[in-house]
Amino acid sequence: MVTLYYTPRCVSCRKAKKWFEDHEIPIKEHNLYTHPLTKEELLRILQMTEEGTDEIISTRSVTIRQLDINLNQLSLSALYDLINQHPCLLKKPIILDEKRLQVGYNKDEIVRFLPRKRREYNPAEMIQA
Repeated sequence: MVTLYYTPRCVSCRKAKKWFEDHEIPIKEHNLYTHPLTKEELLRILQMTEEGTDEIISTRSVTIRQLDINLNQLSLSALYDLINQHPCLLKKPIILDEKRLQVGYNKDEIVRFLPRKRREYNPAEMIQA
């Protein structure tokens, strides 16, 4: 099952949700404002990243600048508390299933969530020149 972590006013989140609807892929929606991440969910997301917090935290956000926090010095527990106090710090949407993680909406990358049997392959692209 694909889980979509989102906030209601996020344009990229709405695009991702529509993409899943258009492709008839069921998703579990998780509103970060009404249902903050659990520690287990945060840990699972971090384990699936390649760049750790850099991949999921929006360091350019106004909130992070106002808080004047060095993310690299935070413990996991402190990071969890910070995210739950300020869900806007997360890059959105966060899309994941059992094997894949995507942070942000990218129309070229989201196709990874299509079931393998529904992906279209172009045999010409598979031939190496």
